[in-house]
Amino acid sequence: MLNNILVALDGLEISERVIQTLDNLALSKDAKVILCHVFPTPESEMELPADRPQSDSPTFSYFHIEKQLQSYQEKLLVTSELELVTGDPAEEIIRLANIYKIELIIIGSRGLMGMKRIVQGSVSSQVVEEANCSVLVVKSR
Repeated sequence: MLNNILVALDGLEISERVIQTLDNLALSKDAKVILCHVFPTPESEMELPADRPQSDSPTFSYFHIEKQLQSYQEKLLVTSELELVTGDPAEEIIRLANIYKIELIIIGSRGLMGMKRIVQGSVSSQVVEEANCSVLVVKSR
């Protein structure tokens, strides 16, 4: 059974599907879940796609995301922690997975294809390629 799971959430509608996928897993009572969100560094914010939610106030965004993660955390039946960090999303998810000795990462995918995927990049693809553990990618559709 899995004991350490990292759930990467980005605040989009896919987060609900990611949490539902976590709920569907048979977890041991000793399992530990880390719910994380990565705020892009200011340099990479300029590169965010236009359809990505952006806030005028980083403080508001931080508290909004923290409250959302706390609401997910309250529903979990296992031990959990929150991690809100800043940096490159894929790199930070992998870094947290290594710190917590994660056995499974659950991450959403917006399903970018073709040129959009090449131009914008895919956090989930990078995590799949570089993580030292299994990765479960939850598709948006």
